[in-house]
Amino acid sequence: MKITLSNQLPPYPAFREGIRRAPDRGFSLTDSQTKTALKNALRYIPTELHAQLAPEFLEELKIRGRIYGYRYRPEGDLKAKPIDRYKGKCVEGKAFQVMIDNNLCFDIALYPYELVTYGETGQVCQNWMQYRLIRMYLEELTQEQTLVVENGHPLGLFKSKPDAPRVIITNSMMVGLFDNLRDWEVAAQMGVANYGQMTAGGWMYIGPQGIVHGTFNTLLNAGRLKLGIPQDGDLKGRLFVSSGLGGMSGAQPKAADIAGAVSLIAEVDASRIETRHSQGWVQKVTKDLAEAFCWVEEARRNEEPLSIAYHGNIVDLLEYAAAQHIHIELLSDQTSCHEPYTGGYCPAGISFEERTRLLHEDRSKFKELVDNSLRRHFEVIRKLVEKGTYFFDYGNSFMKAIYDAGVKEISKNGRDEKDGFIWPSYVEDIMGPELFDYGYGPFRWVCLSGKPEDLAKTDRAAMECIDPNRRGQDRDNWIWIRDAEKNRLVVGTQARILYQDAEGRLKIALKFNEMVRNREIGPVMLGRDHHDVSGTDSPFRETANIKDGSNVMADMAVQCFAGNAARGMSLVALHNGGGVGIGKAINGGFGMVCDGSGRVDEILRSAMLWDVMGGVARRSWARNPNAISTVNTFNRSYADGYHITEPYLADDELLNSIIV
Repeated sequence: MKITLSNQLPPYPAFREGIRRAPDRGFSLTDSQTKTALKNALRYIPTELHAQLAPEFLEELKIRGRIYGYRYRPEGDLKAKPIDRYKGKCVEGKAFQVMIDNNLCFDIALYPYELVTYGETGQVCQNWMQYRLIRMYLEELTQEQTLVVENGHPLGLFKSKPDAPRVIITNSMMVGLFDNLRDWEVAAQMGVANYGQMTAGGWMYIGPQGIVHGTFNTLLNAGRLKLGIPQDGDLKGRLFVSSGLGGMSGAQPKAADIAGAVSLIAEVDASRIETRHSQGWVQKVTKDLAEAFCWVEEARRNEEPLSIAYHGNIVDLLEYAAAQHIHIELLSDQTSCHEPYTGGYCPAGISFEERTRLLHEDRSKFKELVDNSLRRHFEVIRKLVEKGTYFFDYGNSFMKAIYDAGVKEISKNGRDEKDGFIWPSYVEDIMGPELFDYGYGPFRWVCLSGKPEDLAKTDRAAMECIDPNRRGQDRDNWIWIRDAEKNRLVVGTQARILYQDAEGRLKIALKFNEMVRNREIGPVMLGRDHHDVSGTDSPFRETANIKDGSNVMADMAVQCFAGNAARGMSLVALHNGGGVGIGKAINGGFGMVCDGSGRVDEILRSAMLWDVMGGVARRSWARNPNAISTVNTFNRSYADGYHITEPYLADDELLNSIIV
């Protein structure tokens, strides 16, 4: 068996009008590095084609800052098909093809032609040669083999066993000395580093629905904790303001609608607004701030949910609100601030088109404009917070970007960023103590048949597995899944997200596998966002509420990845960067194909509890009260085969008395 690209040159594909394209990422290689970059791209291709392709690849590198190998992109929309329409020698090999195409289809991918799924830079793989080879390997994959993928490169098939992972993926795992954005940019231009974001490089992205549930939980709990909303209440009559309508941020207006709020979201890219409006994820669109706030006030008076997209810059919107003394109850930001200088943040005062031109022609000027805009952004948020607005960083590295722009007063300790910032991360204030510490996180699944009726059956089955009277979180999640079909959350193939704890995930997973076994539904792919209880170490986001000094350590994500591999999850992935940028997070996730077999039942019983409780254990050891109580209950309930180390708590007064 030899897997290689054909020596027949494919025709150059057409680019469909109106599909978003990635901006120039920047070209900064030396002549020697450029030569290496071309060699790296050409090694996928038979030598007789090099003379024709080398100039094409060089042009891509110099004009777009990357070699994408456009010639090797399949024609048209890579929309996911039902699993039985894919070639393969095992169900997992076909399932992963479904997932890859879903990540790259026009409805979901941010920049489909550049293999970017979401988050400005999050790629399935680096180039279209890799894509073609991965597909070829997945068609040959058996349950006696594992495909190893490094930075989008399919290293090859290796002999393994049925209860081992079918695919292992890593992205941008830089050696510490070089684990910084500058060195990563060089590596990416040379074609040896892929930014997997989180579920892009792990092939588990399910469209903006994947973040809607988390945003819904965040907004609802922010209202309860900060605005005095009762536990069974919603956000009716309250205003939520933020920015971004992209792959992740596009979830904001939909989540706010479901939570009953009025939302006003700024977005500079008209195409993203059009996408969300046509999908029904945002109700109204305007370029006029006076009109936008007129709609806001009417909806507030009527206590009706309303989502508004403002085509313009968030800084302008906030400065208008401050000048007009408009009260904003909840405020955040979801620009891609992990990439502020490569297109993730559009400075105030210029258009989106001018932003794209400057990225290509004058990066130093662009950086200057970004820094100035971030300073203005900081100042207007500070004014609004002083007037009673609750602002939370939404995990996009926003406050770190402001700090890096020279605004040192955003630092909590006044010296550096190691103790965090003056405003909370949403994990620090909301998601951590209210969800992660109990084990609740973004569990998700895909009905690989592509049938809406299969998704409806799984929704009902999941709802039956939840006791809404156990905790408030369970009641929220039961209502979420009850209304999921009505809220029309699906973008792309038939998928669902549902926040669940360890026991809930295991019950639902086993139920789905039983349904597959009984032929009630087709195969199901289980997974989760890497932004989860155990999946990510990131001191400014996922581990922001870990206060024992270990928030800078990455052991949890690595151990979670290794443990899932050891227990036989179908796919395991580990990336550097995530939603906050290279060197600022290590994150991992899994995919598990439910084929109805007893083998899968056994893997689920071992792996699902580990995947959650490893993170709860770490949070308990950090002395987080809700995690301590969760671990204590778990130790009593699962004494046969499990025991998690519990901390002794030191007395603050004792320590204060001996520290001078």
